[in-house]
Amino acid sequence: MRRLGREPEQGLVLSDPFAQQSGRAPTVSRSNRPRRSRGSRPQDDEPDDLSRVLYGRLHVQTARDGRWNVQSLGASNSVKEYVCPGCGLRIAPGTAHTVAWRADGLMGEADDVAARRHWHNHCWKIR
Repeated sequence: MRRLGREPEQGLVLSDPFAQQSGRAPTVSRSNRPRRSRGSRPQDDEPDDLSRVLYGRLHVQTARDGRWNVQSLGASNSVKEYVCPGCGLRIAPGTAHTVAWRADGLMGEADDVAARRHWHNHCWKIR
């Protein structure tokens, strides 16, 4: 019986009958699925940037009160205190919440971004 590498511990024996008969080490079957090259990955619509990783993906929501740019802010990225326009209560630092601003404002994108508001997640959903 052939043993691989170092001496096996007492009582440990190679259990593959084919390997024992042919004197070869056991092999692992290979997958026939096509593989991606190491550097490739699925293409994304948006370029990679640090803000998307830190603050979540920006998306546009359409509701009865217009179109809104909406972005989730995680608890670890919430470092300031805000007042929720939905309930009037404060959003404490370290609380996950939603940031929203108009996507269809008349005064331009710069004014819309300056007028963004921080909402409790629940308040944003029920507005």
